[in-house]
Amino acid sequence: MSMKPIEFDRRYGELDQVISAYVGLQADDAPGKQSEALQAYLRHTWHARPWALATAERQIREYARNPPGRLRLSLGEFYPVPDVGLPESAIQDWLFVIADHLKHSIEQGEVPPPSTPRTHWEWHARFPELGQLLGGWFSQDMPDEFPDHDAAVDDYIATTDPQLVARLKGELHELLALALEESDYALAVAELGMEVDPPRPYSPSGWLAHLADSLGGAFKADYGPGAAAD
Repeated sequence: MSMKPIEFDRRYGELDQVISAYVGLQADDAPGKQSEALQAYLRHTWHARPWALATAERQIREYARNPPGRLRLSLGEFYPVPDVGLPESAIQDWLFVIADHLKHSIEQGEVPPPSTPRTHWEWHARFPELGQLLGGWFSQDMPDEFPDHDAAVDDYIATTDPQLVARLKGELHELLALALEESDYALAVAELGMEVDPPRPYSPSGWLAHLADSLGGAFKADYGPGAAAD
């Protein structure tokens, strides 16, 4: 019988967040050496959810100490570690190394400085709503579904909770504040799921700025019946 979601999160929720950061990357952590994936997890989590680091360290260490047998895995009672490119015999030691890195980072207060995302996981962890827009409305099928980019954006606004639209605008401003090279903005929108080119004559950053400006009209303040009109 599969584990209930609340029980899964209590035991493995943050463990799963850490392991997800390794998708497509090397699990080459070693004593004194953090993998690119673990650096991305630490960089994002220290600034977004610092309290989760201790939970991750505990869950990973407990899992490494009590690895599941095949029967319990088949019953769905344990978290099955996805393929990270390591032989099964090396997984336990690797998990202990990760736990030790997390513990050291917490105890020493080693907070990575803010930085541009460097992995696919980190891009989506930092800009989740922008990833939702670009991956959901600007896939390669967009030209078949909408007459142009503005129509796709209008559909997103019409079908999305205004609070999420507001979050998207904040993420756009945060991304533009990184002041990246144009090639890096092209990489960013591709990492976040955009499979079509920006509309002419915009560059990737130009279109993101245009998108942020266009969202300004999506929010209308109610000043009350006694407010004076300008």
